[in-house]
Amino acid sequence: MKQNNLWMAVLALSLALPANGQQSKGGITPQMLQQIKQAYQGTPADRAIRNAIGNNDINKLAVNGESKNHFDTYFSNKIDSRGITNQKSSGRCWLFTGLNVFRSQAIDKFGMGDFQFSQNYSFFWDQLEKANLFLQGIIDTRQKAMDDKMVEWLFKNPIGDGGQFTGISDILTKYGVVPSEVMVETNSSENTRSMSNLIGLKLKEFGLQLRELSATKGATPEALEKKKTEMLGTVYRMLVLNLGEPPASFVWTRKDADGNPVETKEYTPQSFYREYIGQDLKSNYVMLMNDPSREFYKLYEIDYDRHAYDGKNWTYVNLPIEDIKQMAIASIKDSTMMYFSCDVGKFLDRQRGLLDVDYYDYGSLMGTTFGMDKKQRIQTFSSGSSHAMTLMAVDLDANGRPRKWMVENSWGPGANNGHLIMTDQWFNEYMFRLVVEKKYITDKVKEVLKQQPVRLPAWDPMFADED
Repeated sequence: MKQNNLWMAVLALSLALPANGQQSKGGITPQMLQQIKQAYQGTPADRAIRNAIGNNDINKLAVNGESKNHFDTYFSNKIDSRGITNQKSSGRCWLFTGLNVFRSQAIDKFGMGDFQFSQNYSFFWDQLEKANLFLQGIIDTRQKAMDDKMVEWLFKNPIGDGGQFTGISDILTKYGVVPSEVMVETNSSENTRSMSNLIGLKLKEFGLQLRELSATKGATPEALEKKKTEMLGTVYRMLVLNLGEPPASFVWTRKDADGNPVETKEYTPQSFYREYIGQDLKSNYVMLMNDPSREFYKLYEIDYDRHAYDGKNWTYVNLPIEDIKQMAIASIKDSTMMYFSCDVGKFLDRQRGLLDVDYYDYGSLMGTTFGMDKKQRIQTFSSGSSHAMTLMAVDLDANGRPRKWMVENSWGPGANNGHLIMTDQWFNEYMFRLVVEKKYITDKVKEVLKQQPVRLPAWDPMFADED
């Protein structure tokens, strides 16, 4: 009996101590807990706030009445919207945004009315190219251990529906485009989660098979390439079942703004691209970035920051926010919309379509402050590029300084007819990327583009898909 008691005492002591046998430091002691508890006094004001938060949406309670009442929708410089699109339950904002930029240009050039490029067509090829990017990455890293950082990143990110302007450049240039009615949306294109999960699961299985063929059977690169092609056939079939099969050619009638037929022609996706977009997307556009956690006036490149294996990693010119605004204003004044990405979830009133850093007073509600600046939020993974939209308006004061901005969103009709309005201060804090045509960049940016880019790994925080 005494031995049992002794054994139980030793066991209890071993469980109470950390593995190295030393007394734990840094834990919450009873004395510390008493000090912590003093932060909540249970005053009538504390109880009232506690009751309110416990039964209501924090955002509704934190709305700043003063900011709410200052809501002006006038813009001094505005490009007419060409209709609001809807990405539904998918992460294809990058694709909708890019196609909306070129849709606006095509409508103006040909005097059309309602017109859209097919998002589903481009999305199909995007998914196939991403599958190949993953499988070829597995082949390239086949001699590395499973716990290698690059191998881990690949298996964590086999495929997804998010992306960046790199996808616009890679996919449209290679596969062309078609009108929306030539390859319409499906349930899986508008609700991508199930399809993406299944294809991702299959790709991970394929990835293990490729590594096994190399490790145990000494498969040659040629044999692995052949096996990869077979695997991509399976992915292609899954995509066709979910999205439909992309057309090799089609007949389409262009109509004028009044809906009258103008011209009927047979096209291929590539010939339609040449006629209705007709740009060199890989060299005519520059990605501007505002990341104060890194050195400004530097060129950056991110490994695997592309949608196709034979595509090109995009390069980012990191600039102070005021430099980016200068080029954005020049583009808007010239009636040219831009691909724009930001951290859209911060200080967003979705019901009013407003983005304003003063709109929610969380500090007063919680009795504290939230003091990190943009650099610190990036460093702590508290903020980053999360959503792409089409920048199309700015309101300038008498001195030419911006007061607010407007974007065309892809969440369907809603507040401001599907547009979001952001204050200039919000733009400063949560804007991250802007893609502009080269004709709008400054001489200083032209010099930065001559630099050898600093290459960052795929898992760097700067790599962020917009969805």
